[in-house]
Amino acid sequence: MVRVGYLGPPGTFGEQAALLFDPSAYFVSLPSHSAVVTAVTKGEVDVGVAAIENSLEGAIGETIDSLIQHEGVMIRHELILPVEQCLIAATGTAMAEIEVVLSHPAALAQCRNYLETALPRARLEAALSTAAAVASAVHTPGTAAIGTARAAALNGAAILERAVQDVKHNKTRFLALASADAGRTGDDKTSVAFTVAHDRPGTLIGVLGELSEREINLTRIESRPSREDLGIYIFLIDFQGHRTDASVSEAIAAVQARSHYFRLLGSYPRFVEKT
Repeated sequence: MVRVGYLGPPGTFGEQAALLFDPSAYFVSLPSHSAVVTAVTKGEVDVGVAAIENSLEGAIGETIDSLIQHEGVMIRHELILPVEQCLIAATGTAMAEIEVVLSHPAALAQCRNYLETALPRARLEAALSTAAAVASAVHTPGTAAIGTARAAALNGAAILERAVQDVKHNKTRFLALASADAGRTGDDKTSVAFTVAHDRPGTLIGVLGELSEREINLTRIESRPSREDLGIYIFLIDFQGHRTDASVSEAIAAVQARSHYFRLLGSYPRFVEKT
């Protein structure tokens, strides 16, 4: 049976994504996205499911940084999960009683406008996960949490309001990480990370030009601090195609030749949302 690690405890969006990846797997709850990546590296799980970006708040830096640091981990699949955030508290709690709102920082950010309007005096506190926030809030008077309807059900809590995220069509992209990437399907994406010279003009556009010249569609670009010095960044790009496609293979070699640091993060099937 496949062992799948996710950001727990049960009731998180990470658990929902893990179920979407393989509902028959043996699931391993882990305390953070970085712990998920580490568990893949150590062979404690076969696959780790971790959030990489949200349609409202952008990149999940913890996952990106951990993926860069663990070179034995590759992207095997991507998953897109609709995200409905709920305001949750112990049964019988009134809105006027709420003094503290707990949740994962990403969830709090996704609900910023709602919280400022509905609970302007409440103190916002970070938790390791949305499910952990719900579990804590249920036992703490005057406290509510932002989390999933499943977390409310698992903890016997009340949903005070549904869909409290600032934009209703909220989605999070998750990556399924493993020791190897996926084979070619004909509808794939590839991800790489690299650095270029920061003291010369045109180095980044030169890399992107390698894709453009081969008519390879760039689908995402992100940067993270290299932790070496200010102004030095690691760029991460996703583009269409599999690393074994002739044009993609050529582009990867050209990008690597232009880079100071280069890492192939993997090729994997493009996730197609059902409508």
